[in-house]
Amino acid sequence: MDELFKTYLQNHSLKGLSSISKSDLHNHLGRGGNKNYIETTANVKIDLPPTTFDSLSHMDEWFKDNIKKYCPYIKRLEAAFVQAANDNISVLAANFGFGDDNTMGGMELEAFIHMMKRFNQQFAPNTILLPELSFGRACDTDKELSRLDEILSYNWFKSVDINAGESEQPIKNFKKIYRKAKEYGLRLKAHVGEFGKADDVMEAVEELELDEVHHGIAAAKSEAVMKWLSKNKIQLNICPTSNVMLRVVESYFVHPIRKLYDNGIPVTINTDDMLIFNQSVSQEYLNLFISGLMNADELNIIRETGLKEIKMR
Repeated sequence: MDELFKTYLQNHSLKGLSSISKSDLHNHLGRGGNKNYIETTANVKIDLPPTTFDSLSHMDEWFKDNIKKYCPYIKRLEAAFVQAANDNISVLAANFGFGDDNTMGGMELEAFIHMMKRFNQQFAPNTILLPELSFGRACDTDKELSRLDEILSYNWFKSVDINAGESEQPIKNFKKIYRKAKEYGLRLKAHVGEFGKADDVMEAVEELELDEVHHGIAAAKSEAVMKWLSKNKIQLNICPTSNVMLRVVESYFVHPIRKLYDNGIPVTINTDDMLIFNQSVSQEYLNLFISGLMNADELNIIRETGLKEIKMR
């Protein structure tokens, strides 16, 4: 499989790459499907997104106006499983967030879990689903902590995450939540270092005892932070197209994944929000290869790093 993967990269064969086992460890499942699938099932025509977004709020508005109003949450989750199967995603870390009423998509948690297991078996039976419990950075941490035992008692979630605006409140405010999550054996992750400073990444890892960082590309601004991440084997789950379209990175040609990889930091390649960024995991690999940023051997090592997630469970 290693040699096939490299051959498909060298031949620029997206179809071939789609047949090779891969991971997607940074996937907001409600935004993880394929635009074409949504168009077909909802019988609508969805325009392509702009080349770049001005901000996260600009991105969210585009998603609301062009995707969300045409396709309900549950149907979008179905689309994400279909996409995982089509791109041969062997391990999928899927990000879920609760509403204020302890529901997901308007469903009680137990019913939602049952449905996700059914979708997994029906649409992506060869994909190992690793559900990730996500908290917004601006959330009421005391409220979230008060209901955490009930949520985790189902033994469904495999990891915990914080997402959205990195400056909403200090990362240390989440320590009690992460301490509880660790007691339940969850893998500890957080969105950090997408827009901020290198020190933000190091602070989050230390304060919350993170195993992995979603994004984390700001670490490339500091040799000391990169050395520390490498020494502590902190994995960064990177989403190249997301970074380019949100104008954090100028292009694939200069993406900091190159520098992070060269400094010995474990990195993976992921989609983030495919319904917005319109690039599969296979396309992400091909983009980096065609740009000349990374060679086939290096990209295969990254692919294998992502698949190791299965062994950590």
